Amino acid sequence: MKARTRPRIVVLCNRDFEGAEEDPENKAREDVKEIADHIVRILSANGYEASGVGVTSDVAGALSELRVCRPAAVFNLCESIHGDNRFESLLPLLLELERIPYTGSGPFALSLALRKEKVKEILRARGVPVPQGCLVSAQSELPAVNLRFPVIVKPAREDASVGITRASVVHHRAALDARVLHILDHYHQPALVEEYIDGREIYVSLLGQVGGELQVFPFFEIDFSAMPPDRPKIVSFEGKWVEDSVEYKGTRPVRCEGLSPELRDKIAQTALDAFRCIGLRDYGRMDIRLSADGTPYIIDVNPNCDLSDLAGGFSRAAKTGGLSYKDVILRLISLALARRVDETPIPLAEPPSEPDLDAESESLPSGRGFAPAGVRRGVARST
Repeated sequence: MKARTRPRIVVLCNRDFEGAEEDPENKAREDVKEIADHIVRILSANGYEASGVGVTSDVAGALSELRVCRPAAVFNLCESIHGDNRFESLLPLLLELERIPYTGSGPFALSLALRKEKVKEILRARGVPVPQGCLVSAQSELPAVNLRFPVIVKPAREDASVGITRASVVHHRAALDARVLHILDHYHQPALVEEYIDGREIYVSLLGQVGGELQVFPFFEIDFSAMPPDRPKIVSFEGKWVEDSVEYKGTRPVRCEGLSPELRDKIAQTALDAFRCIGLRDYGRMDIRLSADGTPYIIDVNPNCDLSDLAGGFSRAAKTGGLSYKDVILRLISLALARRVDETPIPLAEPPSEPDLDAESESLPSGRGFAPAGVRRGVARST
């Protein structure tokens, strides 16, 4: 058999967008296939034997494919299974069981990031600024919401701006109640209600280095100057994905300029603190709202941020920081390969042989030690 000379890499992505073309919010998942294909081409052209595996609801089938491929590492782009983001951490768990290193954050951080209210609780407890907010899981909980208006209401378990529209920022109780009920009914999950921070929206992208510290790329922010005055200054689903919409044209990413060195350092440190508090790995993006008093509030933690070349904010920030898209992809796979463990794991202990209970009971001194299972002291075991 010819020896393999190039490390084999499998690029793993979700395929749950197939068959759901009628769902406009499915666009957020559909782009992952193009990203995966691009990464396969880059790896193949740079010393790796690369191929792609798409994950459907047949997770066992995908795992079988991986076992056949026997990759040196997996480039993980799987963000959901069967249209449900809650299963984002399933593949990393299975990869760890198979002892296959993979790119990106581990299962704990991925699961935690999908519990947005828990992320905010942890960051708040560690002194990282976050907006005041609460989770509403049922209509009966609405009267207990006591936050300063305006507030923003969004699904608690989604990403890619799914469930965020111009109606998400509300200014009075009736609108709040209506929006929360929409989230509960339409998305079948709790609603996260947070005080709306009126200020600059800044994105901080971070990338790991093999044997080194996290690299913080130059900041980008959203230019809301072209947003109509009747629309809130947020990045809605339309603003992120619907290119012919008013909100898409009104949310242009630009270099973040005009910050003092002290404020820039403060924002970078806040992003680093959030990255480490939530346990992210390899790469991620922190979404920050900068209030009028100069406080950088973390509004979202993204462990699986968009890795597309031309449209992706992470790639854009990396290029501004001097790294090409190819550099980013090769850095990420190097980080995964650096975690490869080739030594044999500690074997599980062999189960003990069935003891001779009669002989064991005879050897125990009277009144000392534990009686064998099924034997009470002073009572003979029935035969």
